[in-house]
Amino acid sequence: MLDSGINRLGIGPGQISSDLFNGLDIDMLCSHLASADEDVPQNDAQLRLFTDMSTGIACRRRSFANSAGIVLGKDFHFDLTRPGLSLYGGIARAELAGNIRQVVFPSARVLQIREHEAGAPIGYNATYRTTGSKRIATLAIGYADGYFRAFSAIGYVEIGGEKHPVLGRVSMDLVTVDITHVQDVAEGDWIDIGFELHEASYATGTSQYELLTGIGSRADRVWS
Repeated sequence: MLDSGINRLGIGPGQISSDLFNGLDIDMLCSHLASADEDVPQNDAQLRLFTDMSTGIACRRRSFANSAGIVLGKDFHFDLTRPGLSLYGGIARAELAGNIRQVVFPSARVLQIREHEAGAPIGYNATYRTTGSKRIATLAIGYADGYFRAFSAIGYVEIGGEKHPVLGRVSMDLVTVDITHVQDVAEGDWIDIGFELHEASYATGTSQYELLTGIGSRADRVWS
């Protein structure tokens, strides 16, 4: 790993000497872009530095571009690229929208359905009170599963192609949603959680990476 400017891990330019790599069988020489999701001078500066640092070092291949870096052009590709976020359908740069598909779709089970009259407080600190008669479902998902508290009052579930809002605060293990206008949902059913990465990232102020890696070990992975 050569550090071309993210200053995190790797061998810096001031550490390289003529005999540093003697006797090493180097399969891949790599570096990492710091700001590839933005059009900033740092990208080209890192490219020049990585090229200069790696020139003359015997290796089988060089790797530089992450998901966003791939979009910056062929000069950034070298022998091998390293997509990460893109493998899960995250949009690292606007140019990728429409070209890749999200692959992570959380769902949660309905634990309980209750009818509430107007004025009923929902969840911690009563941040939401029903404005009329409401049919509310409590789902088995919360911030301990990676459905962050930031989704409180802006999150939603999808039923039959329609969105139904989260009400009140997301708890550690539970979330409450408004299903007043849905009759074909019962306790024990599984409901899809709204989790479009780019939209959710903007709405919650968290990165798409955080949203994906935040899904913890309590969540079963179902591959299809």
